[in-house]
Amino acid sequence: MPINILMPALSPTMERGNLAKWLKKEGDAVKSGDVIAEIETDKATMEVEAVDDGTIAKILVPEGTHDVAVNDVIAVLAGEGEDVSSAAAGKPQPSSKPAAEPATSAAASAPPQSPAVSSVTSNGAPHAAPSAPAHGEGRVFASPLARRLAQQAGIDLGRINGSGPHGRVIARDVEQAQAGGALKTAPAAQPTLSAAPSLSDQQIRALFKDGSYDEQPHDSMRKIIAQRLVQAKQTIPHFYLTIECNLDRLLAAREQINAQAPKDKDGKPAYKLSVNDFVIKALALALQRVPDANVTWTEGALLKHRSSDVGVAVAIPGGLITPVVRDAHQKSLSAISHEMKDFAARARNRRLKPEEYQGGSTAVSNLGMYGIKEFAAVINPPQATILAVGAGEQRAVVIDGKIEIANMMTVTLSTDHRAVDGALGAELLSAFKLLIENPVMMVV
Repeated sequence: MPINILMPALSPTMERGNLAKWLKKEGDAVKSGDVIAEIETDKATMEVEAVDDGTIAKILVPEGTHDVAVNDVIAVLAGEGEDVSSAAAGKPQPSSKPAAEPATSAAASAPPQSPAVSSVTSNGAPHAAPSAPAHGEGRVFASPLARRLAQQAGIDLGRINGSGPHGRVIARDVEQAQAGGALKTAPAAQPTLSAAPSLSDQQIRALFKDGSYDEQPHDSMRKIIAQRLVQAKQTIPHFYLTIECNLDRLLAAREQINAQAPKDKDGKPAYKLSVNDFVIKALALALQRVPDANVTWTEGALLKHRSSDVGVAVAIPGGLITPVVRDAHQKSLSAISHEMKDFAARARNRRLKPEEYQGGSTAVSNLGMYGIKEFAAVINPPQATILAVGAGEQRAVVIDGKIEIANMMTVTLSTDHRAVDGALGAELLSAFKLLIENPVMMVV
């Protein structure tokens, strides 16, 4: 019987992707683990492996095709010993198991996090991932073997509690359900709020003179930015706190550290710290000092994180993405600097793996390099905080009763008021300010 190869979900948030390239052609034999195609999402390009042995009988979606929905049939695989021409001519089996999986297995072994934020928009707002869909509300993420076992057992995947990363259903979960394990019940219908009517595209165009504008169709990244901004602002009660930090000691320390960095034979320094590296480290340590703010909100409980995993907004063509510096509180400033340079380079080429930009217990959005003095960022669901960092600049300040010139930086903390109250957010900002203004404390 021919086997359908389905468009895989490369991450829990993926709904559609581009089939960039086929690495196998019709008639080619493949083995489980062979890389057969390259798939592009709005954030990354990833290789896809075959999970069955056989022969590519028919390619249904040509390379270069955009906006292919997850679980659409993209090719047909003839099993071992099966006639290829018959398989190609045969009707693909509906609801077949996904015969392709992301080549990078690290996503499945990533630290157990809530479905994560994918990236940040131009004002620090997230491409946030929605919660995993409940029964009857959308796709269910499951391994190919789990899908096969559930189909054979006649069990609805949507009713199985997934124990894999991001709630993914794995074979063990299906076996437990077969043995009499508890299944989810379908949730009661929830009341929906009717959205205010908005202008149609045609009505908006009618407001402007023909020929006075050019149209640029939205790409997938821009569509997701729009969707996630609305989700974040409609579902998270934002609360904002602003504070000013004196950078004089930090800038002096940075200059001294960079000047003493070891150099290679070509005279290139081993590292060059930025102010943002200090910001990442200070926020990570502040969360360790104020652990009640290092949380994620769920409807049933607060998830209190042990590690400070800090997402950092990185500009890429068409938007931004937030690679996550894991365990930033434990890393040296030079290690953070190296990691961020690597993330930035691979992000611009869309080569980050999903586990490198998903998750995180907080985020930093720094627009200081653009001369922005102060702004408020939109929270990355499911995180509860994001720090917006403005430019460091010389200002007149009062120190010990005297007016002096100091390098000052304004930062604004956005908090999810359900998880981080005003006083707790103020405590976190105070801890951050103490570390920024006394950078020696970051290396103790």
